[in-house]
Amino acid sequence: MDYLSRPSPILIAAIILFSCNGPDKSGESTVTTVPPIPAINYAVVKSFPHDNTFFTEGLLIHNGQLFESTGSPDDLPQTRSLVGPVDTATGKMAIKIELDRKKYFGEGIVILHNKLYLLTYKNRTCFVYDATTFKPLGQFRYQNIEGWGLTTNGTDIIMSDGTDKITFVHPDNFTPIKQLTVTENGTPRKYINELEYINGFIYANIWQLDEIVKIDPSNGKIVGRLDLSSLSNEAKGRQKGAEALNGIAWDSVTDKIYVTGKLWNKIYQVSFPH
Repeated sequence: MDYLSRPSPILIAAIILFSCNGPDKSGESTVTTVPPIPAINYAVVKSFPHDNTFFTEGLLIHNGQLFESTGSPDDLPQTRSLVGPVDTATGKMAIKIELDRKKYFGEGIVILHNKLYLLTYKNRTCFVYDATTFKPLGQFRYQNIEGWGLTTNGTDIIMSDGTDKITFVHPDNFTPIKQLTVTENGTPRKYINELEYINGFIYANIWQLDEIVKIDPSNGKIVGRLDLSSLSNEAKGRQKGAEALNGIAWDSVTDKIYVTGKLWNKIYQVSFPH
């Protein structure tokens, strides 16, 4: 074989490279593993009584008091759309606001600048009250199809509507400022429900699931998850008719966190890194 008929070194290298990295004929496909959302461990500190007729929609701490808002499904005639402070020693609410259940279904609440904002489910209306006297101050019409949960970062009101969207709105007129798509490993996560803003992150209930997700408000990504199914199972085992986990409240002064669920007979103080 003369020089011209010999394979060049470049051709030989290419053949070797192809043989080492060519198509996999084994029939096995390459699978990309998606890392799981990090679990957030928690501990139950104590529990308190809760009125088991409360179809919980919103939960928050204001000036050291626990406030709750409730809804009134048509198929649960014992329920009412209420707002008021809850005595954790007894579970009883000092009712400050009640909506006509024939017209409105009460949803999430938030207090900002001494105003209490109360969402309605399908009326596209947010009622506003003085947070001290509970005197009505007016109402806003929101653009979302439905109203679910509310919280605040201290400047904006943050709203969920049961989709994968979280909307930041202006507290003076409820006009949208920006909107986030909540994603879990790149996939939109629907049914975002009750909200609480804790140390720069949004914590959210997922409708009909016994978990709370931690959301990065800069990009909407879920960066942590609390599995509270043990609390939900306990509540459902104790109380016939108890429904899904819903309700998160953080006391920024004492750093205590409270959770409950719809028609549960207990509120739990829980502790987890945040």
